[in-house]
Amino acid sequence: MEKIKVSCVQFSYKPISNYKDFEKNVEKLIEQAKGSHFVVFPETFTLELQYIIPNHDLNKISDFTEKYISLFTNLSQKYYQYIIAGSHLVKENDKEYNISHLFCPDGNIFKHRKTHLFPLELQMGVVPGDTLEIFETEFGKIGISICYEMEFPEAVRILTLKGAEIIFCPSYTVGEHGFWRVRHCCQARAIENQIYVIHSCMVGSAPLGGLEGYGKSSILSPCELPWNPNGVIVEAIANKEMIISSELDIKLLHKKRNRSAAPTLKDRRPEIYNL
Repeated sequence: MEKIKVSCVQFSYKPISNYKDFEKNVEKLIEQAKGSHFVVFPETFTLELQYIIPNHDLNKISDFTEKYISLFTNLSQKYYQYIIAGSHLVKENDKEYNISHLFCPDGNIFKHRKTHLFPLELQMGVVPGDTLEIFETEFGKIGISICYEMEFPEAVRILTLKGAEIIFCPSYTVGEHGFWRVRHCCQARAIENQIYVIHSCMVGSAPLGGLEGYGKSSILSPCELPWNPNGVIVEAIANKEMIISSELDIKLLHKKRNRSAAPTLKDRRPEIYNL
């Protein structure tokens, strides 16, 4: 398929009384993205579930893993969409990982464990993953790079060289400095790798002080004609829960990789990049 439609969820913390409140809001957002081939949620957006955990205990978020898996498995099949369900804190073999799940309409589920952890995650005892994988779908090859991972050019370069055409970036940044670090890096990765980048932000005030999310989600392209000069296809209003969507032309992307004003992917010189 030459053109695909993607939707990016900017998710905001909201006080909830029970798990059903969370489920209903998630499906309402999916409903707004009806017709899109891919939908992406922000990093650790399931932290909203702190509202229904005694003392807002972050260590209990992983207790919702089965319900989370069931919810998005059903939604992916119901709406026939690939859903990158942000990321979720999961305990595996007594270790906690920050894992992004790709839910497929055929019922398959793929995982990406965040490889580069922000210092706060390390303080929380989260363990890094060790693999950078791409996922082949019927609508193209995609990669997932969770928030801080975007700040490491090598990680996205590997995904691109493995064939990724779109990188989905579920993100959760506290304060404007963190947001702009990730956003600028998303734009840089789109330019240097000639890929599309979908940056999904978690926003709003958390139950626990000091974890307020700041963001302005965006769908980004290389800075080339016929895309916009600034490489921003569409972006959200800062800190407001909403959906942004766009059609992406995959054939055009490959054309520009071969012939464009700045064919950065083709012009790489790996033979001189050794230390």
